[in-house]
Amino acid sequence: MRAQGSSLDETDLDLLAALTSHAEITNKALAQRLNLAESTCAHRVRALRERGIIRDTRIRVDEAALGFPLQAIIKVRLAHHTGPKVTALFDALVATPRVLQVFHVAGVDDFLVHVAVEDATALRDIVLEHITVHPVVRGTETQLVFELRDGVGLLAR
Repeated sequence: MRAQGSSLDETDLDLLAALTSHAEITNKALAQRLNLAESTCAHRVRALRERGIIRDTRIRVDEAALGFPLQAIIKVRLAHHTGPKVTALFDALVATPRVLQVFHVAGVDDFLVHVAVEDATALRDIVLEHITVHPVVRGTETQLVFELRDGVGLLAR
């Protein structure tokens, strides 16, 4: 499998696939898994970071275990679309506490806001105190998330 429009080779793709499924793997274990010299493995991972192909490394937490068992997707529709106002809203949404992800999308809705909160009151407060207060917002619709599963990702083999 070769990534279109990129200069990634099979070794790069193998590194990315391994790191995507096991981000905590040590360089030594990664090198052994891919049959690479440790120095080569470290150099190639560093190069992938420098090129911006590996953007960051994150830890995932169990939202419910932290006291935020209720997840929802809040659809946001705008009354009008001007660049600065859309950008300002986007910035405000991603800075809102309990927001996990914000998608700026095409279609009937303009933004999808994924949140994790402690209860229905907190969900309502996000909508009323952080979203509908923006004059550019025409309306919202909230959908509860019953279950969330990760897909296999881009580099599944």
